Amino acid sequence: MKQKMFSTVRRYEGVKDPKAAAKKIQEVFVPLISALPGFIEYYWIDMGDGAMTSITIFKTLPEAIAANTKSRSWVEEHLSSVLSRSVRIEAGPIVRSIVR
Repeated sequence: MKQKMFSTVRRYEGVKDPKAAAKKIQEVFVPLISALPGFIEYYWIDMGDGAMTSITIFKTLPEAIAANTKSRSWVEEHLSSVLSRSVRIEAGPIVRSIVR
């Protein structure tokens, strides 16, 4: 049986420069989030019209929730020049996945 994983999803709106945001995410946020306990994977998605979404995969739900708490602080401290506070933050179990 495959080990259960947990995801956090954060949505940001009003991003004025998606390329600058992606660069800053790569330089600042990815090293921070990927060093957290239980980290598995991270995605930064340009949804268009100034909306960006991040998806992070962790081994346990408490690790995923802790990452959301830290993410909020990191965005305020390090990324406020390119991102506003996330308008939606959610965490939960991954119930089905497929990887090729």
